[in-house]
Amino acid sequence: MKKLIAGALVAGAVVAMTGCHTQPAKEEVKAEAKMDLNNNDLYEVSHEGRHYVFDDFATYQSFLEVGETSYRKVFIAGGPKGETLVFGLTGKDKKKTSGIAGIDMYNGKLAGAEEFYGEMRGEDGRLYVFSTLEDMEDVRTVGEAPYRFTKIAAGPQGQTVVFVLNKSNKKKQPVALEAKFKAMNNMK
Repeated sequence: MKKLIAGALVAGAVVAMTGCHTQPAKEEVKAEAKMDLNNNDLYEVSHEGRHYVFDDFATYQSFLEVGETSYRKVFIAGGPKGETLVFGLTGKDKKKTSGIAGIDMYNGKLAGAEEFYGEMRGEDGRLYVFSTLEDMEDVRTVGEAPYRFTKIAAGPQGQTVVFVLNKSNKKKQPVALEAKFKAMNNMK
């Protein structure tokens, strides 16, 4: 009996010290997991012989303004054409050795979100816009988009914008993707 009472007291003390914890609802877990993945967008820029990749829009925009990124992971000859591959990082990702969305998506270890958005700026002056990570990977590999909707001089700096399509949506004007592009780039 003394052992039973002592065990109950120890268990009570542990609960008191750690607090009562309930399991979060499944929706909360899914929302947290989705939020932590950061797989809803990806941005790539070919610039001065290097291939830059960003999973954060603000970091990408800053790079477009100044041509450099404060924090980065660099892989010599890791780019699509053997060029230096540079992952532009946020301040919170700079000390991580794994679990960086941009690196994981680029390397095929993390799928793009259902509502994915991507941009790829080539040295040819074109701006490619994507609604799926798979389409982005294909263009990166092949160098061209077999299905596309092109708008000349429609980019923020007057560049040609190529909205990349695929077999499932090749016969439709990408109205939603165009709207997302305009919103992301503060265009009317």
